[in-house]
Amino acid sequence: MQRVRVVLSHASHPGNIGATARAMKTMGFSRLVLVNPKIFPDPQATAMAAGADDVLVAAEICSSLQEALSGTVLALALTARRRELATAPLWARAGAAEIAQVAGAAEVALVFGNETSGLSNDELAQCGRWAMIQANPECSSLNLAAAVQVMCYELRLAMQDAAAPPPVAGAGASATHEEVEGLLTHFEASAVASGFLDPEWPGRLMLRLRRLFARSGLEKEEVSILRGLLASFRQPTGKRHGGTSSAERSEGAD
Repeated sequence: MQRVRVVLSHASHPGNIGATARAMKTMGFSRLVLVNPKIFPDPQATAMAAGADDVLVAAEICSSLQEALSGTVLALALTARRRELATAPLWARAGAAEIAQVAGAAEVALVFGNETSGLSNDELAQCGRWAMIQANPECSSLNLAAAVQVMCYELRLAMQDAAAPPPVAGAGASATHEEVEGLLTHFEASAVASGFLDPEWPGRLMLRLRRLFARSGLEKEEVSILRGLLASFRQPTGKRHGGTSSAERSEGAD
């Protein structure tokens, strides 16, 4: 549970922040991260926390979602709206199960948007998975703290049920959020430098690459291989393999 962070992006009402802290603590979670909260700290947040003051005091405040997700290997965004070019949606229970498995060994996050507009498309794109709560389709928008309560409950159950999966032969450590972001930046720069991508008319190339990498669940070594490959394309032909062993080249080809 200590590897799980609950991220609220641009929360506008301090009461919802306090109620979120209470919802988290009742389910055993304590790591609250706030991205540009409109009003915090605030007495109303403390009042609504109702005994979860320690969660509020320890809350981390960030200036961007990218900062809030630093060090995570999987982020699950909660939204009631389907988005074009996003990864395939999950129901809340399936999303919680996936988060529970990854949290056994690495940092993860549950990400919630603003009370009025939810998460932006850019914020959603930064999350490897997204989920929807199975609510009444005629009234599907939950209060922010209520949505947090549902997800923390589902995640607690999933963690109790999750058994350690057998190790995958040859599997390495998962790439962190910032490592994947660095790879995307490298891909974009390389695509522009090669003339493949026109920065004036970028289209949806980077969104599609985000979706591809989110589906694949990149490992640290895989990110290194891809970045080394990109770097080699910008070197003179005779020097492309200078810093790479034959074993590494073989693995990259595989």
